[in-house]
Amino acid sequence: MALSDKMAQVTSRNAELAQGSIEGQAHTAVASYAVNVEHLNFFYGSKQALFDISVDFEETGVAALIGPSGCGKTTFLRVLNRMNDLVSNTRLEGRILVHGEDIYDSFTDVVELRKRVGMVFQQPNPFPKSIYENVAYGPRIHGLKNRRQLDEIVERSLKGGALWEEVKDRLHEPALSLSGGQQQRLCIARVLAVQPRILLMDEPTSAIDPIATQRIEDLIRELCVDYTIIIVTHNMQQAARISDHTGFFFQGRMIEWGETAQIFTNPRDQRTEDYVTGRFG
Repeated sequence: MALSDKMAQVTSRNAELAQGSIEGQAHTAVASYAVNVEHLNFFYGSKQALFDISVDFEETGVAALIGPSGCGKTTFLRVLNRMNDLVSNTRLEGRILVHGEDIYDSFTDVVELRKRVGMVFQQPNPFPKSIYENVAYGPRIHGLKNRRQLDEIVERSLKGGALWEEVKDRLHEPALSLSGGQQQRLCIARVLAVQPRILLMDEPTSAIDPIATQRIEDLIRELCVDYTIIIVTHNMQQAARISDHTGFFFQGRMIEWGETAQIFTNPRDQRTEDYVTGRFG
């Protein structure tokens, strides 16, 4: 083989290695985040609800989504575990990666996705079953039947939901006999039972009293050491208290995203400043 041909082969191989290195670095950068949202547009029929949103959520910590009613916060939250699939005639453009995997790929197992990306809703929604059965429900439907293992999961999850000490002696009483704040913590424990990596929370304290709200906020700060938590809230004081990063939504757009202290004390966009200072919303 001529020297020039050998040099051409070496040059080609080096180029392939370099390209592979760049692609590997890019994949590592994507995978270092829990969620990557890239140029997201979302439609209900012909109506566009979300416009060109790109944002990355870190592996642990709390991200708060704030903004006036109807600005797209809850719609955005629901696209992160494909809850909007349950609404007819919706359409999504762009890409959402959860731990590096495109969750809108045609091969995605949506049931498995919702196991990894759990959701807690605005109103506590315990099942009309016992406290124990509420928490054991998820592991059961995923095939777990061993009673000892279920007992361990129920105890661990209720401890994770900061509820174990209050209910350990009445696990077989109806979940609906709990107070509103306890019911919401039970719903969090129910999500934890299937071992998610990401928790989505849609105004989880709006329907409970201030004392219960503080318990939930304390719990969120405890959980965020091990989980990615993304919370929608209308309570800006709550966002300032518990979140590490905050995104401000307005008319379907994420106007600003940054560290919470910066968003609340030195926002870059005038609309953000007007909202956090109470001039509208």
